[in-house]
Amino acid sequence: MQGRNRGFRLIALGLLIGASALPAMAKEKVDLILHHGKVLTVDPAFSVKSVVVVKGDTILAVGGEELRGKYEAAKEIDLGGRTLLPGFNDTHLHPQPVAPSDIDSGAARSVAEVQAMLRKKAAELGPGKWITGCCWQESNLAENRNLSRADLDAATPNNPVILVRNGGHSSVSNSMALKIAGIDRNTPDPKSGLIEHDANGELNGIIRERNDLVRKFVPPATWEEMRPAYVSWLKHILSLGITSFNNASGTIDDEPVGKGGIENPPPNLTFRRARALYGEMGADLPRMTMYINYPGAERLKAFGLHTGYGDTRVRLGAIGEMAVDGGFTGPTAWLLADYKGQPGFRGKGRFTDAELQDAVDTSAKLGWQMGLHAIGDAAIVQTVNAYAKSLESTGVVKKDHRWFLDHFTIMPPDATMATMQRDKILIAQQPNFLYNLEDRYEQTLDDWRLAHNNAVGTPARKFNLFVAFGSDNLPINPMVGLYAAVTRKGPSGRAHGLTDEAVSRAEAIRMYTANGAYLSWEEKIKGTLEPGKLADMVVLPFDPLTADEDTLLNGKVDMTFVGGKLVFQR
Repeated sequence: MQGRNRGFRLIALGLLIGASALPAMAKEKVDLILHHGKVLTVDPAFSVKSVVVVKGDTILAVGGEELRGKYEAAKEIDLGGRTLLPGFNDTHLHPQPVAPSDIDSGAARSVAEVQAMLRKKAAELGPGKWITGCCWQESNLAENRNLSRADLDAATPNNPVILVRNGGHSSVSNSMALKIAGIDRNTPDPKSGLIEHDANGELNGIIRERNDLVRKFVPPATWEEMRPAYVSWLKHILSLGITSFNNASGTIDDEPVGKGGIENPPPNLTFRRARALYGEMGADLPRMTMYINYPGAERLKAFGLHTGYGDTRVRLGAIGEMAVDGGFTGPTAWLLADYKGQPGFRGKGRFTDAELQDAVDTSAKLGWQMGLHAIGDAAIVQTVNAYAKSLESTGVVKKDHRWFLDHFTIMPPDATMATMQRDKILIAQQPNFLYNLEDRYEQTLDDWRLAHNNAVGTPARKFNLFVAFGSDNLPINPMVGLYAAVTRKGPSGRAHGLTDEAVSRAEAIRMYTANGAYLSWEEKIKGTLEPGKLADMVVLPFDPLTADEDTLLNGKVDMTFVGGKLVFQR
């Protein structure tokens, strides 16, 4: 027996010696490991981890520091306790490239600054040349008032000028521009628009909702001139952590005539141009889902494609924005009640019920998702009714249609909300509107509508409606959207409808990441940090779940990754 035990011991010793002679288990080679961070996965459980492993453009593993013993990366990034979360998926953006004739009126903080910009541009271009620009906002100006025709005339009497207000729903023009456009004090209000006058009946330069009345006289730049400006804008939004976005300005204008296109298309970022641009440099740009502005039944049929066509870089999205009403930057949003202090004025709708129904039915039959602009409660009621009739009559209601309302600023009656719940009509919301347009809401809305503007809590909790977030350039900054969604505060610091409409920080983050991917049927490939999904990620130097409100509002992005590639670093 002793001899047998001794034999067993010798065998065991030999096995141990042999095992120690074997090389250590080889680590699997990967491209990137990010570790020592707080990883908000935004998975269904909102799990928090510390390490993400990337191979190619895809997340291979998510977990704790033990993963570093399993994988060997070509590059490792020590997050140093910073927060890693999915890239923001903005459901509504309008590219704003800077044209050669543009001034950046949005950067101005006084009328005098705007005038100085105009004088400088006039000297650069010479007399008679058009001056354009975007994004001025009266609440950002020291005078706290709209720009006027007189302001522009004083700076540039010898150049026609049109400056679009932030949000795009109104503009101001000088006398030369109005004269070129054939607009005077006797010009009637156009369909769906409003020409403002001063107390003496003279034009004050503001036109609401119909910027095209003047803008169409501006000689367009070429696509070759505008292409670099679009690239610059696309790279800029990466600095804000936006790795995917819905382009709400998309068209099919430059398709061949007879296949959806038009003659002499403007130099916009169309679906065709976007595909070509991303084919050249897509790895360095945010992913794009492109709305298509409804071109009419004949052109849409001739185009032949529909929602979902494309790839992970550029794909067709909904028929949108196709505004059913105006907005509060006009303000001409269509309400069910009078504007505060303006008896009889409720804004304007843009379509008859029959016109809207025809557009929705045509799009549905051709395989398109719908994502129409509806800001006022009257516009929302009209749009939901059109959706409901079309979904039923075309049979789309039985499919995974994911139709949505874009904006949903003024909450409609409960009956309309119940219809949305029944027909699974989704919401693409812009919580940052509450922050940026607080002054307009306080000027124009009754107490109830003010408290429930840009509602999130009631739709999501009471009616179980799906909500995804975006910004619509007011401003382009997910941090402002997150701040407004959780605090319900504007610049004044006052909270509006906090108890009913605020959501938690985790809910808000999900609505700005994972939920946006769902709108484009991409929830299985992006929107969360889980194995098998695209490595679209953002690094923040603070924790958005616990940071104080000021940090949440003003926080900056440290790094942005698209498909595992570092495309922005502060």
